[in-house]
Amino acid sequence: MSSKFEMSDLGKLTYYLGIEVSQGEGGIRITQESYARKLLKEANMESCNSAHVPMDPGIKMGKDEKESEVDATKYRRIVGCLRYLLHTRPDLSYSVGVVSRYMQSLRQSHNQAIKHILRYLKGTTSYGLKYGSGGSKRIVGYSDSSHNVDPDDGRSTTGHIFYFGTSPITWCSQKQTTVALSSCEAEFMAATAAACQAIWLQDLLEEITGWEKEKVTIRVDNKSAIALTKNPVFHGKSKHIHTRFHFIRECVERSQVEVEHVSGEEQKADILTKPLARIKFKKMRSLIGVEDHPKSNSEIRGEYVG
Repeated sequence: MSSKFEMSDLGKLTYYLGIEVSQGEGGIRITQESYARKLLKEANMESCNSAHVPMDPGIKMGKDEKESEVDATKYRRIVGCLRYLLHTRPDLSYSVGVVSRYMQSLRQSHNQAIKHILRYLKGTTSYGLKYGSGGSKRIVGYSDSSHNVDPDDGRSTTGHIFYFGTSPITWCSQKQTTVALSSCEAEFMAATAAACQAIWLQDLLEEITGWEKEKVTIRVDNKSAIALTKNPVFHGKSKHIHTRFHFIRECVERSQVEVEHVSGEEQKADILTKPLARIKFKKMRSLIGVEDHPKSNSEIRGEYVG
């Protein structure tokens, strides 16, 4: 680019739009520690006690009209900032996605859920992602769904995360657009959403690298949903499913996507679909690649000087 444009070499990237980048022989680490600390300060929760999980597993969030409303302006801003943190913190995707659903009419229970997320953030500000050069140059995805967890409309939550080699490159946690009548159907709909993302990643990788397209593997923990993706015949269990959700069948037939079974213990997308208990949450957080990246003394001094 310097041969075509007048440029100045400022060295390796270290900071970009709130994302801190550390590059070394062990790989590239990205965090948003300074951004997270600034958010806690704005929310007046710098001195709060930390929590082990961002959302309690027994919580039932809903539109409770009987609860008192709270001033939503401040917390809408906080939720917006939390959403920006998701660029390096997939472990927050589900909890932040849930509180984002109630911004139109924020109640006391929603307010408490947001504070709980901030308490979790207080103890994990230095956590982030690491990208290394190891692993195969293939895209592998994990797709999961929680069946009928929303108390307001009964819709399930879709979650998927994709890896290039051993590094996470894209993830998603969102409520499904229609009600699923079974866990198999919910998983099938989630797998279809993952297939759409897989095709886009295939095209993107080919455009960037010039490599020939390779089949993307999507790992699902529901054997019935896997059978449904490979069965070209419509029958009683699938004829009511909207046509657009059968897109994954075409992808399998064209050898663009391969669907494999993975055990629930190794299903990395599980953390994106439901609140988990402390031990399982920490295990899944480590499994998806979110690690603690504390700053060295020199980095801290450099931050203060800056």
